[in-house]
Amino acid sequence: MLTISQLAAYAGVTVRAVRHYHRIGLLPEPERDRSGYRTYDAAAVVRLIRIRTLADAGVPLARVQELLAAGPEEFAGGVQEIDKALRAEIRRLQDTRSRLARLAAGEHLALPQSVVDYLDRLRGLGVEERYIEMERDAWIMIAAQVPHSIDSVIAKKHEELDDPDMVKLYSLLSGALDWPADDPRIVEVADIMERLMVRAVEAGEVGADDGIDDQFVDLLDSTMVESSRHAARLLAILEERGWRGWTRIERVPAERLNTELPPS
Repeated sequence: MLTISQLAAYAGVTVRAVRHYHRIGLLPEPERDRSGYRTYDAAAVVRLIRIRTLADAGVPLARVQELLAAGPEEFAGGVQEIDKALRAEIRRLQDTRSRLARLAAGEHLALPQSVVDYLDRLRGLGVEERYIEMERDAWIMIAAQVPHSIDSVIAKKHEELDDPDMVKLYSLLSGALDWPADDPRIVEVADIMERLMVRAVEAGEVGADDGIDDQFVDLLDSTMVESSRHAARLLAILEERGWRGWTRIERVPAERLNTELPPS
């Protein structure tokens, strides 16, 4: 007969593990002998080795008892189910590792890859980092509100960057962070924005459902106004011309579509 220490040694586990298996009912706990010690026989060694083998293979302890009592077909089926669950868990862990790797760059925190790529494109166009940080914070909020459509939204933004006016707009807005409050170049910014807005109206892109509620739009607009000393003045100029909003542009009156726009 074996002591608990000898049993553990023969089965390749710790005494603590043996006691744990006793507590959860996987390994029957023998009666104590006259000296007050529990002793184990060869059957206990075999069962403990089987328990250890299943546990080492990744079988959850909650299912070990079931497999120990199963016949050959039930055992094979149970192992296949466990293997399927383990493969799913492996995929989940691999996804987690990928997300952690992306988080090594702080910009990936709370941002999908499509937005990160878009911000990198802005950097490639020479947009200043301070302005990109403002954009990043706005996109973090937008991505959280419309996670299922953010990639299509960003795809549209990439298309817009193919327009020289949009590239010029980003260049001006980026540089405007250092302009004096009364800088006349803000009118040039308004001119470019108006051209872009009219094109959006003509393309039927203004007024479409964007999946964002009005309160959230107001939050984004107020954030922009607070972040730039020129934002309020720019919005005032545009409103004088019949436009409202920044995040969501209000449709220009139809009669303005045929008016002469500021030259490109």
